[in-house]
Amino acid sequence: MYDIIIIGAGPAGLTAALYALRADKSVLVLEKGTFGGQITYSPQIENYPGFAQMSGNEFAEKLIDQVLGQGAEIEMETVTAIRDNGATKTVVTEEGEHEAKAVIIATGVKHRQIGLPNENELVGEGISYCAVCDGAFFKGQTVAVLGGGNSALQEAVLLSEGCKKVYVIQNLDYFTGEARLVEKLKTKDNVEFIMGTVISELIGDKSLEGLKLVKESDKSETELKVDGLFVAIGLIPNNGAFAEIAGLDDWGYINSDESCVTKTAGVFVAGDCRKKQIRQITTATADGSVAALAACRYIDSL
Repeated sequence: MYDIIIIGAGPAGLTAALYALRADKSVLVLEKGTFGGQITYSPQIENYPGFAQMSGNEFAEKLIDQVLGQGAEIEMETVTAIRDNGATKTVVTEEGEHEAKAVIIATGVKHRQIGLPNENELVGEGISYCAVCDGAFFKGQTVAVLGGGNSALQEAVLLSEGCKKVYVIQNLDYFTGEARLVEKLKTKDNVEFIMGTVISELIGDKSLEGLKLVKESDKSETELKVDGLFVAIGLIPNNGAFAEIAGLDDWGYINSDESCVTKTAGVFVAGDCRKKQIRQITTATADGSVAALAACRYIDSL
């Protein structure tokens, strides 16, 4: 029996583990994929307070070492369900079951990918999913943004401030984002819209060198030389297994506010998998501390 089981070993989950351990709680962290989460794909972090710069892997390694040093147990297991037993919770995985007094869900999100060959290999080598995180590395260069919603348009606005040229590629003949963002981009001399077009191929082996584009209307093909591609075609929360116990909004995010509590007593949420406006490392770690302290208060009240 653990005091707290944390599902997910990204910045939110590991921060939650750190705070829980320092409150003298026993902690098990379960992770199905990459220890450190999505941040490990970022080649450089320059927006985390206290560090001028570090790689995503470096940041994740520091967090993991810190949590292990405090006495956490970390296991590679895929969680399939949580059962509410009242004063205890059962976390079901593909490998077995674990018991705890409280559970923190910190499963994060994954960026929706284009689905092209070589995409994973080029992440961090020209392909990014976050202009706030990586845009500064493309200052004075030519980039493309894939997508037509608010996220893509906001990425393009940000990139236009420092990049020589920004292409916005949208598969539809219109944008689905806010008109005010479209109008703002139209005022930028270095922004060009490429509408009704999809990316058919990523050019480059070790780093991204360009894109092959296909016009949807006539299937004509062109090549576009770019130094970077920012993919902004949506996020996929990893919350399917927790729909019943935690409650999801219409987009699949756990329906919780800044308190990080869910509809089930003793089950908490932290990080990008939670319904929220801003998804950054700092907001994930903030959630981790809030959820951990809430879980500790809950356990102490039993």
